[in-house]
Amino acid sequence: MNKTSRSLSGLALQKFKKNFWGVFSLGLIVVLVFVALFAYFFAPDASRNANQMHLSIHSRPPGFEVLMLKIPLLEKEPTSWKDYFFGHPDVATEIPLNAYVIQGNNIVYSEYSEDPSLSVKKEAHLNQFPGFKSIQDVEKACITKQRFSLGTDKYGRDLLSRMLVGSRVSLSIGFIAVFISIVLGIFFGALGGFYGGKTDAFVMWLVNIIWSIPTLLLVIAITLTLGKGFWQVFIAVGLTMWVEVARVVRGQVISLKQAQFVTAARALGYNDFRIIVHHILPNIMAPIIVISAANFASAILVESGLSFLGLGAQPPIPSWGGMIKDHYSYIILGKPYLAVIPGTAIMVLTLAFMLTGNALRDALDVNV
Repeated sequence: MNKTSRSLSGLALQKFKKNFWGVFSLGLIVVLVFVALFAYFFAPDASRNANQMHLSIHSRPPGFEVLMLKIPLLEKEPTSWKDYFFGHPDVATEIPLNAYVIQGNNIVYSEYSEDPSLSVKKEAHLNQFPGFKSIQDVEKACITKQRFSLGTDKYGRDLLSRMLVGSRVSLSIGFIAVFISIVLGIFFGALGGFYGGKTDAFVMWLVNIIWSIPTLLLVIAITLTLGKGFWQVFIAVGLTMWVEVARVVRGQVISLKQAQFVTAARALGYNDFRIIVHHILPNIMAPIIVISAANFASAILVESGLSFLGLGAQPPIPSWGGMIKDHYSYIILGKPYLAVIPGTAIMVLTLAFMLTGNALRDALDVNV
């Protein structure tokens, strides 16, 4: 048996691999992170924030198909590597059609309407399509059948594209909020646990004050103070989640600061900072990792609640909580999928992080 298999990290990895739901959840999280990073590459609507509106086809069911006429706004579409990560500006005007005919150098079309008799007929001349030499080329390149796999929202935007781009908000707020909570939690927890006395009393007083305030209420207060916005939500959620990390770190530091290896480090003349960072923290990372996974799920739920209240990511930035806010009334109007789809996504992502956290807890528990 080699040293790797006998090490604690090797044993933990072997135990984690045996947990089917933990491995499955971690794989799902990795896939979702990859999809979120390249959301505009996978999204049918690659415009910025997937915000291409078609009011005539609003609230269409999943699988809806329609003829789409695209009238270019520019002779040549600008291309940049940034477009794959941030989307491209609108390069064409999209018009859903009921039908169309070619007459000379014109496309005579009727705009989409549920009642064809109310459809308005219009014309598009060849001159409106820069770079094309014939109306037949325009027909081949600019009139296509577009499918909306998850349907459209109340503004006629592609729901699948909004879901893909909106995943960035949930995942990014999880990562950033957890990062903030870990930094603050480790700092205050290690400070109070290592030095004790008045320092510990002050840290615990601060923790208890923040702990006594309902999380959502505190986040709302911080958000209103910093202002509504994308980054303000990250900071607000992170500032309310560090107390859990601080309590765990404080307890672990108190139990380890009298250990023999800490006493040996003091005898060698190491300063307190080095003892905490290089000797104590590496031995308490297991519970920090577990609580971070749970905080990740909590951050996603808090952000969804803020978006539902209108305090999260502001339009036109898509977020799953904001989508539920926009469409929750459709549940009783016969189109529940508009709210159920983002709600299900939030549930699945939160469950994946909780299962991953539980699997990590079991794997890192030496008594199991």
